[in-house]
This record gives sequence, structure tokens and C-alpha cells, in this order.
Amino acid sequence: MSTPHLPPELLDRIVDFLHDSRAALRSCCLVSKSWIPRTRTHLFADVKLNTEGKLESWKAMFPDPSTSPAHYTKTLSFHLQSITVTGADWIKGFSRVVLFDGLCGTRTTTLVPLHGFSLAIRSLLLKLIDLPSSQLFDFILSFPLLEDLTVYNCHDVPIDTRNSSDGLSTVTQPSSTPAFTGTLFIYNTGGMKSVADQLLSLMGGIHFRELVLYWYKEEDILSTIGLVEECSHTLESLYITCASFGVSIRYLRPHQ
Repeated sequence: MSTPHLPPELLDRIVDFLHDSRAALRSCCLVSKSWIPRTRTHLFADVKLNTEGKLESWKAMFPDPSTSPAHYTKTLSFHLQSITVTGADWIKGFSRVVLFDGLCGTRTTTLVPLHGFSLAIRSLLLKLIDLPSSQLFDFILSFPLLEDLTVYNCHDVPIDTRNSSDGLSTVTQPSSTPAFTGTLFIYNTGGMKSVADQLLSLMGGIHFRELVLYWYKEEDILSTIGLVEECSHTLESLYITCASFGVSIRYLRPHQ
């Protein structure tokens, strides 16, 4: 009696039902080689390389980006104190990432190796960045489909081109700016002016549907007004917290 075979579509559906059980997915990889691609879409959908040890382990296990399971990844998160130009080929494997979360930057960090590493990115979350705003925005603008942008605790550092590892001193205007049609979240104890000014200077404009802004300096009021006015035709919800005054403002556009 021959061994029955289930249709591939049915097998895929079975594996999809196990998407939140990593132990079960690992077991599926051992059943048959034909099951491996579908299980990897779930096993490697969310990759967190939040220590240098984990990153080094990843590079040692998957030295060739072209055969790495990184191309299954949709969400990538890592936090490094420094990113160097050399030895950054591993990032090329993550070509289908949609959400990028992380970057614990320092003044010596260079983001050049990460520019446009996945042209599919729609959400960018940058936390604890200690970089000149020009370098930060050169990185942001390298993702043409970007919709959601979160900048958390971004300190604008004076640019010293004498010690700059990448030589970037001004924001590079791409041929087309990102979509910026989702959510803008700025939480910056150092003030939001530098981030707001860069966004407001973009030739393509910004069209965010939601603004979430946290004030820490009185000068942020002008930045907030500018962002709200620029997005007035698309804005659906607005949340402002004035930390120095202990005041919160919330606005939801009524449905027509």
C-alpha cells in the first residue's frame, strides 16, 4: 500500500496553524525537506539580534547572505553600540524586512552599511540614537516605501566632519521621498526641532495620518504647529503630551 500524500496547499495550511509554536515548527522541519520552506516563513519571520553575541552567532551560522533564511524575515530588531562598514554583508540577506526596530547608536556609529538594505521597509523604529540628524535622515530617506516613523530619544549631535567615518554632513535628497502616510511618533527629551525641521524640508512633503508628539522644551511648540499644518489634509488623529506642563491633548477627526 502506497503512502498517502497530502496536497502542498493543505500542508502549508497545517504549518500556518502552528505559526505561534516554535517547538512544533522545529519538529516540522524534521519531517520532510519539503516542509522546511513553509516552516521557515514562521520561524524566521521575527528576528531579534539584540546582543553582539547573537549577531556573531547568526553570522557564523549563516555566513552566505544569499542562502541565509534572513529572506524570510519580516521584522528585524537589533541593538548595537557601533556598526562598521566592514563586515556588514550579513544585512543584505534581510531584503524583505517590513519593520525595522532598533539601533542603539553612538557618535562613532555609521549607518551607511544599512542604507536601503530592504526596500520593502514600511515601519522604522529608531531608539536611543545619539547621532547627527543629517546622518539619521540620510538613513531614513533610503527607504522609499516608508510609512511609519518612530524616533525615540534622538539627541541632535553637532557634526564633526574631521572625525566622521562616513563624511556625511547634509541630508541627501533622494529622487523620491518616502510615503510617510502612516504614524509619526517623536519622543525626544532633547527637543523635537531637528527631526521636525528635516521632515518639513522634504520636497515631497509628509502626509501622516497620525501624529504622536511629546514635548520637553517650549520651542517644540513651533515644531508641533509646523507638523500639524503640513499634515492638515491627511491627519486623522493627534496626540500631544507637554511633559514640562503636564498637559495632554488628543484629537480624532470625526468620520464623514
